[in-house]
Amino acid sequence: MKTEIQNLKVGDFAEQLQKLIIPMDLKKHYDTLYKESMEKIVADNYHIDSQIDSPSDRRFGLTLIIRPDLQTKTTIQHFLNELKAIDPDQYYYPNSDIHITVMSIISCYDGFDLASISIPDYVAIIEKSLINIRDIEINFQGITASPSAIMLQGFTNTNSLNDLRNNLRTQFKDSGLEQSIDKRYSIQTAHSTIARFRKPISNKEKLLAIVEKYRNFNFGKFKVDSCYLVYNDWYQREKWVKELHRFI
Repeated sequence: MKTEIQNLKVGDFAEQLQKLIIPMDLKKHYDTLYKESMEKIVADNYHIDSQIDSPSDRRFGLTLIIRPDLQTKTTIQHFLNELKAIDPDQYYYPNSDIHITVMSIISCYDGFDLASISIPDYVAIIEKSLINIRDIEINFQGITASPSAIMLQGFTNTNSLNDLRNNLRTQFKDSGLEQSIDKRYSIQTAHSTIARFRKPISNKEKLLAIVEKYRNFNFGKFKVDSCYLVYNDWYQREKWVKELHRFI
C-alpha cells in the first residue's frame, strides 16, 4: 500500500476545512470536503498523524470550546465502536475529549506557558463577548472528513455562534493580550473531530462502508448551556486539559 505518511503541521486539516466562500453554504462545503477527502483515502493518499503518540509533543494553547451533551456523545460512541471493531489502531475520541472549537485564542505551540498570561483578563473579554448572544443550538447531522480525520457535521439554528466569534475577534484585536485568532484560518464551521488516522488503515473498504452508512445520520441536537475556556494540547486530551473558566 502506498500511503502518504507525514507529520501534520498545526492547522493543516483545519485550514482545508475553512477554505470557503462567504456567505458559507455549510452543507455544500461539508459535501465538497467529504468527496475530496474520500477520494484521497481511496487512493491511499491520506495523512497519518504521527504526533498523537509522541511523548515529545509539547504543543499547548488556549481555547474556548463547547461540549456536546451526554446523549449526543453516547450516540457518537456507537458509531465509533463500529469503526473500532474493524480498525482498532486508529485514534478515537473518548467522550471526555469530544468538543466543538468556538475559538482557538492561542493556537497550540511548543513552549506556551499558562503562567505567562493573566487568566482573569481573558475571562473578562470572553464575558463581554457573550453579552446579547442568543441561545445556541447545534445539530450533528452526518459525517464529513479530511485526509487525516473523520468529523461530525455541525449545524447551528441561528447565527449566534458566528456572532460570538466575531465579538471575540473584535474584543481581542486591541486588547494587547497574547492571541493568535485567525492567524491560520478563520473558523466558521461547527464541526467536531472524532477520529484521526494514526496508523495505515487496515480494512479500508469496511471503514469506508461504515462512514458512508453514517454519512447523513442524525447524531443529535443539543442546546449549548456552557462554554469552557481551557488550557489544552492539540488533541484536547483530558489528561492535559485544564478547565480555566466555565461560562454559563
